[in-house]
Amino acid sequence: MPAFAALPPIVQLTLVGVLGCCLGALVNWATYRFAWFNPREISPWGPTPKDASARKLTYRVPIFGWHGLRREYEIHGRGFWVRPMLIELAMGVGLAALFWWEVHQEGLIIPLIEDWPLPKVLLAGVVPMSWTHATFLNHALLITLMAAASFIDIDEKIIPDEITVPGTLLGLILATLLPIGFLPHIEVRAAPEPVSSAVALPPAAMNALKPDRTMYVEPATLAAPNGWPATAASWKYLAVGQACWWLWCFALTPRIYRGRRGVCRGLSVLLRRVVRELTRPPLAVIASVGSLLIAVVWWLGGASWVGLLTSLVGLAVSGGLVWAVRLGGTAALNREAMGFGDVTLMMMVGTFLGWQAGIIIFFVAPFAGLFVGIAQAVLKRDDEIPYGPFLCLGALFVMVRWGDVWNRVQFAFSVGWLIPATLIVCIFLLIVLLVIWRSIKDGLSGGGTHE
Repeated sequence: MPAFAALPPIVQLTLVGVLGCCLGALVNWATYRFAWFNPREISPWGPTPKDASARKLTYRVPIFGWHGLRREYEIHGRGFWVRPMLIELAMGVGLAALFWWEVHQEGLIIPLIEDWPLPKVLLAGVVPMSWTHATFLNHALLITLMAAASFIDIDEKIIPDEITVPGTLLGLILATLLPIGFLPHIEVRAAPEPVSSAVALPPAAMNALKPDRTMYVEPATLAAPNGWPATAASWKYLAVGQACWWLWCFALTPRIYRGRRGVCRGLSVLLRRVVRELTRPPLAVIASVGSLLIAVVWWLGGASWVGLLTSLVGLAVSGGLVWAVRLGGTAALNREAMGFGDVTLMMMVGTFLGWQAGIIIFFVAPFAGLFVGIAQAVLKRDDEIPYGPFLCLGALFVMVRWGDVWNRVQFAFSVGWLIPATLIVCIFLLIVLLVIWRSIKDGLSGGGTHE
């Protein structure tokens, strides 16, 4: 890391761009490898199609290799190479731009002090490179996972567990090993330094504040914008972490409910299926080992427990919101309103970004989906759209513009009852709107008059 930081900025950006192109190649491989309905051997990193001639090693070079792969158009279709080539190019340019923004410009941190009576120059360069590099690493990996999930969802309207399960586990591991990789938060409090990893501003900055106060740049942990609770090492917080973990494990089981023979009978069958899956490999191994490791990290405590608990709650809250909308929307529309892949996708996003960002994404994503949904309904008479890409666009927006977004909404997160109350009201209103939408559709189509 020190050797990389010592390189000229243009060299750093070039190397990050090359890495981004390679991650784009990984996205293309995953997009076709994990396709559910129509897996294809398009990526040069997969097996060569049986009807194609041998592929050269140069075909594996990101972006440029697709020029040679064009000759396989008779197998994959004309112009098949354009999208994967553009994906690799976009990943290279995009991650280089993100590195410039997050590391060189400190674009996630500097906007956070706009509301403080301090010149921005006091913060520039205070945060160590390792801090911003950890945040960029988290975001680069999350963007790679979201890109693969989005393109599979666009192609097949499904998000496979092969993307979200490893991604969720990776997010939890990174939160434990690199808790400084969460989105940043700035807090002014009295010494001593808080439990979580933090960087204090230099004494010169304190001249503008109260003399007995210190300004910290720290990860936006579970408690942000409030201070980390002194009782976080108690068994109650361990129970919260375990509950979040087992909620995710429950989400991976087949939850097929059939109530034709009554509610009790349907729930009994569902429960037996869940228990059966949780007690046999591979889910039994994942669940038990994960639960044990959570207990170990809680016992050790420190910044690792802060990061892991933050990630686990982010998983539960982010995924739980989409899960609630899915259940309510399905009841309102009398058909599946949202695929469960969207739930596991947001669980994965929550492990990387935390529950606060997950809630913000929940409100941001519909704006992107609304315009596309209306256009598709008018032009194609089709109201079924993959929602995963819009969740990912919302997550990308929150990541890049975190400083501006957090400055405007963090007051709401400091009031304990405000966020839950707002979410309950919004989900209720959404269900009401979906019922009205279904009634309008039935009326226009004459659905209620058919015999």
